[in-house]
Amino acid sequence: MNFTHHNFLGDVELTKKETNGIRFYNLPDGQWVPSITSVTSFYNRQIFADWRKRVGIEEANRITKKATARGTDFHSATELYMLNKEINWEEFRPATQFMFHHAKPYLDKINNVHAIERTLYSEYLGLAGRVDCIAEYEGELAVIDFKTSEKIKPEKWLENYFVQEMFYAAAYYEMTEIPVTKLITIMVTPGGEVKVFDKRNKDDYIKLLVRYIKEFVHHNTRTQNGE
Repeated sequence: MNFTHHNFLGDVELTKKETNGIRFYNLPDGQWVPSITSVTSFYNRQIFADWRKRVGIEEANRITKKATARGTDFHSATELYMLNKEINWEEFRPATQFMFHHAKPYLDKINNVHAIERTLYSEYLGLAGRVDCIAEYEGELAVIDFKTSEKIKPEKWLENYFVQEMFYAAAYYEMTEIPVTKLITIMVTPGGEVKVFDKRNKDDYIKLLVRYIKEFVHHNTRTQNGE
């Protein structure tokens, strides 16, 4: 399949840095703002800490390293496909090709691509980040997130995914005045199971996004003040 591409963002690219484990982006107006992933990770920090304690630090590190490599590989293959480039499967893990094969029917529901792996920012929200994809999914403009997981996660565990996607929708509208209709998460497992989460209740997630930001800012303000 050949995907049609549109560029409404121009050539925006931002300088970034990492300080005390937080990624920052330098906006065109000169201000440094945190990444959306830093904000969502902070909000869910206790859940992650409890999991690491439960499984043990060594095992947690092994699982995290494996999951990161799997996700990076799948994202790279998907990006090549979406950019209408040939995929040399010899450069990928066999498991990646297997997952891609099962995800492909869902990827083929995408067209009219507005962004693939592009940096988005919001001066209003004071955040920036890199979106997987903004494109039409089944004919409606969506923020599309590609996720790999050992098994399909329950939707109730995915709030931070939807909040992050909501930020990308808000930032894209701020930068282009083009509204996004829905939030799509395509999750695929090493066993080839695929699940698509389709969220349209954007108002709920913008409220959660504001809550995430407030808690992040409150904590970092207290830290800077030595509290």
